[in-house]
Amino acid sequence: MAVDQDNGQLDPSVPENYEHLLEDYSQFAPPAADEVVQGTVLGITAKDVIIDFGYKSEGIVPIEQFHSASGELTVKRGDVVDVMIDHSEQVEGYVLLSHTKAARLRIWDDLEKASNDQLILSGRVLGRVKGGLAVDVGVKSFMPGSQADPRPVHNLDSLIGQDIPVKIIKLNRRRGNVVVSRKLALEEEINSRKSVTLEHLSEGATVVGTVKNLTEYGAFIDLGGIDGLLHVTDMSYGRITHPSEMLQVGQDVSVKILRFDRGKERVSLGIKQLEPDPWETVPERYPVESRVIGRVVNVTDYGAFVELEAGVEGLIHISEMTWSRRMKHPSKVVKAGDPVEAVVLEVHSKDRRISLGLKQLEPNPWTTIDSRYSVGSVVEGRVRNMTDFGAFIEIEEGIDGLVHVSDLSWTKRVKHPSEILKKGMIVQAVILHIDSATHRLSLGIKQLQPDAWESYFQNHQVGDTVHGRVCRLASFGAFVELAEGVEGLCHFSEVPGYTGRRGAEEPPVHVGDEHDFKIVKMSEAEKKIGLSLRAVTADEEKIRLEDYQRQAAAATSTIEEVLSLKDRTHE
Repeated sequence: MAVDQDNGQLDPSVPENYEHLLEDYSQFAPPAADEVVQGTVLGITAKDVIIDFGYKSEGIVPIEQFHSASGELTVKRGDVVDVMIDHSEQVEGYVLLSHTKAARLRIWDDLEKASNDQLILSGRVLGRVKGGLAVDVGVKSFMPGSQADPRPVHNLDSLIGQDIPVKIIKLNRRRGNVVVSRKLALEEEINSRKSVTLEHLSEGATVVGTVKNLTEYGAFIDLGGIDGLLHVTDMSYGRITHPSEMLQVGQDVSVKILRFDRGKERVSLGIKQLEPDPWETVPERYPVESRVIGRVVNVTDYGAFVELEAGVEGLIHISEMTWSRRMKHPSKVVKAGDPVEAVVLEVHSKDRRISLGLKQLEPNPWTTIDSRYSVGSVVEGRVRNMTDFGAFIEIEEGIDGLVHVSDLSWTKRVKHPSEILKKGMIVQAVILHIDSATHRLSLGIKQLQPDAWESYFQNHQVGDTVHGRVCRLASFGAFVELAEGVEGLCHFSEVPGYTGRRGAEEPPVHVGDEHDFKIVKMSEAEKKIGLSLRAVTADEEKIRLEDYQRQAAAATSTIEEVLSLKDRTHE
């Protein structure tokens, strides 16, 4: 476009001049109504912020658009800010601009880009709404409760006020709706960290992790996108009942990788493995027969566990607590928390076992029992326990003797000790046998009285006639009580009138019958006495015959004397 020489105006008929002029003055053309441009802050007044946005006139933005929620000014001279024309008219020579509208349009552009590219944004949780949370990502968005975390969250309120990473899962610019997910953002971060972590994990390595969760059996440690299990037994060589005694959620800890299954992404961790195992030097530090001091940490039915040091415990078995056999429960001697002194009995470092003893602190009463007691001496004690085969009598602390059921009475057939004795009863007994090596003492109660059988054998012999009562019957004869505790057997063949035919006749004698019997056999060793009712009857018949014969002889002699006297009278 050329210039007319007469009036100095451009000649629009010259195209090249028109295009050149358009390029020179295009920078002064106002932006479109919905176009966002960047401007530089030129100045700040009490009401407005003056912006140079590349137009022939500066623009102004109401200062309240640059105030924070707390009322502070967020810009200064020289800052570059987004603006757009708010109204086409000018105010006192300035173009009226809007930073708020520009920022809103810029935010929606950024949100669309983040949604299309699946980028992670930062958002601030504003509060609870129906079904989830309200999150500020530049505009107010909605996060469903199911999208708050990869794991179920029982308390959504704990996220209020926090800045969280989110990804856009739904966006409608026309309606102004945005739905976000913290779950997807965290999973992406976790997967990214996991891939890096898996490359550097190896068994035996020491790593630093964060305590993520505590359970009854251990703790889950976040190693960077992958969780490892720290079992409670691998936390300390000492006794731990719950992981919370050592760890807290959120705590950073150094752990050793014990096992790593890369395929299943399972990691087993340990803390105690970072320190030397105290059991490796236990035999040198706790030799057998040495005395040690520890603390009772647990009492069971079979004994008490004593902590000698962190990670090293010994067991005092109930049998090693006292020389007495009447110990009912270890709690009668020790309680949890008690300090105790004990003697080391055995050490098995491979099995992590130490056997301890309390009674070894006192002399063993069995070692001197032979010098303090003798067979045949009479002792006194308390009945502590009874079994089917006898009763245990404590004659002193740690010394129990057994009275066998057969040594309770000479005369009674005792089936159970309770027929004669009662628990707790004070009784006397005779020492029958002492075995200090096996800690056995045999006692007898019947030995306090003379043996009824021995006395009977001393005062009777074969051929004596004795009186007795039938106490019970057998198929072969009758048992006869001759004295208290002494019985004899009268076979039916020794009973007059017995033919021996089974079922043909009733027994010739009955229980309760009293008769005189003749002793026909005696065995003191077997404590057997044979009786005969027939022999007594035969003796009676013989005596009657002898009496008859004597009477007949006497009568004959009398007759002869009478006849002799009569003959002398006739002469």
